[in-house]
Amino acid sequence: MEFSARGTIIYSVAPILVLLLLGSMVAAQNAKTSDYLRNIELCNGSDRTSIELQINACTALIDTSHVTKAALAIAHNNRGNAYIAKADYDRAIKDFDQSIKVNPTFPKPFNNRGVAYLRKAEYDLAIKSLDEAIKLDPEYGGAFANRAGAYVKKNEYDRAARDYDEAIRLNPNFGAAWSGRCWTRAILGLLQAALEDCNKALEAGAPSAATYDSRGLIRLKMGQLDVAIDDYDSALRSDPKLASALYGRGLAKLKKGDKAGSDTDISAAKTVQAKIGDQFARYGLPER
Repeated sequence: MEFSARGTIIYSVAPILVLLLLGSMVAAQNAKTSDYLRNIELCNGSDRTSIELQINACTALIDTSHVTKAALAIAHNNRGNAYIAKADYDRAIKDFDQSIKVNPTFPKPFNNRGVAYLRKAEYDLAIKSLDEAIKLDPEYGGAFANRAGAYVKKNEYDRAARDYDEAIRLNPNFGAAWSGRCWTRAILGLLQAALEDCNKALEAGAPSAATYDSRGLIRLKMGQLDVAIDDYDSALRSDPKLASALYGRGLAKLKKGDKAGSDTDISAAKTVQAKIGDQFARYGLPER
């Protein structure tokens, strides 16, 4: 999905172990202790190989009659994250709603519900939920980055840049935020600052297709065609169907006089995303 390529979505699994053990001794005594502890570990996401195991474990904990409210909120939050991983966003939102109902001061389900709405392309609802996460925790860098991503999807690039600023201030090593701000600044025409952001993202360990794609756009706008093509090549090695990288490389080839190569890339880009040309026209890069 275009958003996940452009601004990394950050959702939060909360540790449930201590809360459950301290608050649910009756349940622990009445259940098989080893199974009970295993469910806690799995609901925490300890077994990354199976989403279903996490869902089943969180469900078992949710159905435990003596679980504390705090632990119940965490179990719903973590199960919601598992549903996001399955792309079952409606079920995820129901779990996040339940987590918030049980513990309205818990910021993570507000953030994660925002992520689910982002994946559903319901950007206003995403922003509203992320606003609440930030209100509860003004130092929640992931929530700022996610809200920035929502503003990018709404073409509100100035607001997105401000949120990326805050995410970076809170965590200077947040590679995804550097990458997201790079893209945003590139669209705004702040090319040198954008280039510095992309380089910082790569230094911070974010060598993603999105970062190389963003740097390719910057270099294309700067007229640095050969290095733009190199960056687009790097992006496409990671994500061969990234429409913006295909289209951008096609434009760079066209400017170099390689019409055959350009036509191939642009056609491939439009197969993935039919209106990609309109998007680049908004960036000041029309096809012809």
